Amino acid sequence: MKEILHPETPPHGEGMLDVGDGNRMRWAAYGNPSGKPAAVVHGGPGSGSNPGAVQLFDPSRYRVVLFDQRGCGGSTPHASDPATDMRHNTTAHLIADMERLREHLGVDRWLLLGNSWGSTLSLAYAERYPNHVSEIVLNGVGTTRRTEIDWLYRGVARFFPEAWERFRAGVDETDRDDLVAAYARLMNSHDSRVTARAAADWCAWEDAVVSAELHGPATPYGDRPPAARIAFVRIASHYFAHAAWLEEGVLLRDAHRLAGIPGVLLHGKHDMSSPPDTAWRLAQAWPDAQLSFVPDAGHKGSPTVRERIVAALDRFAR
Repeated sequence: MKEILHPETPPHGEGMLDVGDGNRMRWAAYGNPSGKPAAVVHGGPGSGSNPGAVQLFDPSRYRVVLFDQRGCGGSTPHASDPATDMRHNTTAHLIADMERLREHLGVDRWLLLGNSWGSTLSLAYAERYPNHVSEIVLNGVGTTRRTEIDWLYRGVARFFPEAWERFRAGVDETDRDDLVAAYARLMNSHDSRVTARAAADWCAWEDAVVSAELHGPATPYGDRPPAARIAFVRIASHYFAHAAWLEEGVLLRDAHRLAGIPGVLLHGKHDMSSPPDTAWRLAQAWPDAQLSFVPDAGHKGSPTVRERIVAALDRFAR
């Protein structure tokens, strides 16, 4: 169903924005400079932006902004460098970075498109700055509650026992009560052999969890280039070890702050990474959002998911 995507376009603007603490955020803008502003909030955390996401938007009607969150993609300093200080990489920092970018670009309100971790960050930003958000489209809905983290790095292990044992074997036996925290410590090692092995073990587990899905690459996590893989795992384990510095359930509790913001929520019925009850509970708390469980999709998405995202964006462009 690739034909539903819009044509590729080159960026009409790009740059490196100083966001403080020695960090510089890479951003790029595509489409119509006078079009409806939209920001793509990438997943991970720590995956970096994907220019392919621009094709979900009609380039004649949207001004699409891509940006790399702290420590990944083209932003600097890069988390693959063990000297990069992770103390200045938290959810609050990322929210502030997005707001600084909005002001830098002279945007009044923008649509947010988020996937996976990008849904958490989109919700956190929108609940903090609801007057600066026009619409929200989310896929693979998650709020990074401790219960969701526990599911991904422990609960779902019942479906993948062999991969789970290999994941547990990646840390010392005394650290296995909290695997996420143990991997976060390994990823802060200054020994490149330690971080490379820990990143490979983490990504092997992530790949196992999505291994039964019908669409998408077989090993999307393990196939990342070495530096990108290390940055992703270092950032992800750092965030999940701290439950993203969010009070448990706060994004669901404060969803009333999204009142008046139209939303589209998409969640694959075969998504083993993100429990579907999160999307369901969010839809109950946010009356302006429409939730669809997509029959042929998992966490990696599907042609149907892309089709529904494009349809939502085309509708909001009007």
